[in-house]
Amino acid sequence: MSRHGPILALVGVTAIWGVTFVQVQDAIALYPLFAFLAVRFAISTVVLGPFAFRSLRTLPRSGYAAGIGVGVLLATAYGLQTAGLELTTVASTGFITGLYVVFTPILALVLFGTPVPRALWIGVGLAVAGLLLLNGVPGGSTLGNLLVLGNAVFQAFQITAMERFAPRYDPRALTFLQMATSFVGFTIIALALGQLEVPRGATVWGALLVTGIFAGALGYLIATWVQARTTAARAALVFTLEAPFAALAGVFLAGEVLGWIGWVGCAVMMAGLLVAEPAASATLRRLSLRGAAP
Repeated sequence: MSRHGPILALVGVTAIWGVTFVQVQDAIALYPLFAFLAVRFAISTVVLGPFAFRSLRTLPRSGYAAGIGVGVLLATAYGLQTAGLELTTVASTGFITGLYVVFTPILALVLFGTPVPRALWIGVGLAVAGLLLLNGVPGGSTLGNLLVLGNAVFQAFQITAMERFAPRYDPRALTFLQMATSFVGFTIIALALGQLEVPRGATVWGALLVTGIFAGALGYLIATWVQARTTAARAALVFTLEAPFAALAGVFLAGEVLGWIGWVGCAVMMAGLLVAEPAASATLRRLSLRGAAP
């Protein structure tokens, strides 16, 4: 494979992540939210099982605790994101989700005392300005945007935790435990709310299979494979492409109308992500090295 192969593979993953916002929005209009998440993560868990089986057998008890704990953070993030997507636009969801790039180093500062460079604070300011502009997008929702913002915060917690634990434990086992924990958690919630039912229809099943297999299980596996073959800075920069892919999917596949305020908000937020990304990557590398220390 060429030296650009891993990066192109990661671009493909971010494109899938962006486009699936439209599929998920259509599916949860027909099928209960927590039931959808339960089945989605059940599919991811089953698909990942063969890849993680051997590493799970040798994983210490502390590794299981880490995987389950990070899984709770991941499940909370996905729950907030999907609930927000039900209320706001695909474009807003994609760009607000991308704010985890700026939140992660700030959490590293609060939790571990890792210094935050000036460029990152500039990126935060631009991202917040873009977020305020996105609240004026037709069809958007302040509550929906706030729920997605909460998702970005929990994604940042999850990434920060993974930067600490990934050097210590097998990433395949950690990824499987996150998927399995999310599946169990969402199944319990769906049962408690009386939402668990058999999925029906091509729209629902299409979204479940794409998010469960390609965006979930294989997406995480490819991302892990790529990050072992490129720098953290290049990988993180590619991850920010999820936001414009989501915006384009919202406009061309869901018929959303951003208007000039929405497009300016997207541009300002994207500028914030690009300004903050190099500093964020450097902060994460320091955090990762600290986590790898005995």
